[in-house]
Amino acid sequence: MSVTKVTLISGSTMGSAEYVAEHMAEILEELGYETDIQHGPELDDLPLEGLWLVVSSTHGAGDLPENIQPLAEAIQTQSPDLSKIKYGAVGIGSSEYDTFCGAIHTLDTLLQDHGAKRIGDCFEIDVQQHEIPEDPAGEWVKIWANEL
Repeated sequence: MSVTKVTLISGSTMGSAEYVAEHMAEILEELGYETDIQHGPELDDLPLEGLWLVVSSTHGAGDLPENIQPLAEAIQTQSPDLSKIKYGAVGIGSSEYDTFCGAIHTLDTLLQDHGAKRIGDCFEIDVQQHEIPEDPAGEWVKIWANEL
């Protein structure tokens, strides 16, 4: 049996999405998955098939963090075929804002528009309710892994 690899992609301004991605990678590895963590990768750095787990905080008024903007722009301009990708989506934000978790919804739409298939619901972590976003993310990723 081959080990399934999950590519974790984080978009982060202050580091919270990076911590969440790293925490989820540890849990996935405990569950027997191989992981590759990419913080703000270029499109060329990513496999165009397999499993992605996208984690992004929201910056400003629902904007993408700077480190993941080049990836989103490359997907928009190069229009790669992402139909061989299945992915999970985790957003971190504050419900104080109207654009709560806006970045992950932007990325989710972008991935689906280019053929990727989301597994499960888009998971939103509200920092107003969870001071340590790794905790709910850790519980969610166990459930997500069962859907793979």
